[in-house]
Amino acid sequence: MTRSNILITGASSGLGAGMARAFAAMGRNLALCARRADRLTALRDELVAAHPGIAVHVRELDVDDHEAVFTVFRAFREDLGGRVDRVVVNAGIGNGAPIGSGRFDANLRTARTNFVSALAQCEAAMEIFREQNDGHLVTVASIAALRGLPRSMTTYAATKAALASLSEGIRADVRRTPIAVTTLYPGYVHTELNSGSGPLMVSTEKGVRAMVAAIEKERANARVPAWPWRPLGTALRHLPLSVISRFT
Repeated sequence: MTRSNILITGASSGLGAGMARAFAAMGRNLALCARRADRLTALRDELVAAHPGIAVHVRELDVDDHEAVFTVFRAFREDLGGRVDRVVVNAGIGNGAPIGSGRFDANLRTARTNFVSALAQCEAAMEIFREQNDGHLVTVASIAALRGLPRSMTTYAATKAALASLSEGIRADVRRTPIAVTTLYPGYVHTELNSGSGPLMVSTEKGVRAMVAAIEKERANARVPAWPWRPLGTALRHLPLSVISRFT
């Protein structure tokens, strides 16, 4: 099935912008939102110049403004001719601190953006899909969702696990309908938010290719890139905490 009209949140940089470029190259129409309007405008101009046959609409959106999420999604639906075929819930942050270290503010911000605001995006997307009786919801979790992790990763991993659980619940709720739900579990992908290095880190381009391929297949769950994260994800779920604490 071709999903012609695709809405992506957190689209001004990183994985969101990369997915926008990939889908634009496939001839898809795009609705892109993020906080940084200047970057969105530049991305729109780039995509329309490279692919003049597509429509690209952009709107500024802070996903922590939950009322605005619903307003922007509904406006995008009108921009795209009354139909949204796919929504990619991609916006998120990676900040966090060890629990009890005095940085509840950082952990609260991560929890709010990565889960509560993701919930708002899922609600807004599913409202549209239920009205259409069709659509594809994609949530971007993380390989970190597979285990509780220590130090600065504790809250981040918990939010991504919650998002994965939310996605599975939605999938169960609509499994006998034309609505599909995909949960992505990216491994270590180089982005502005994740600029580390190491043997398991892959480029933004490779990460995006794997994500878009899984999205197009509309798989229920996908650890991406498949190598090495399918086997490593399985190991991550079963290794003892004494080992996990040394590798994160």
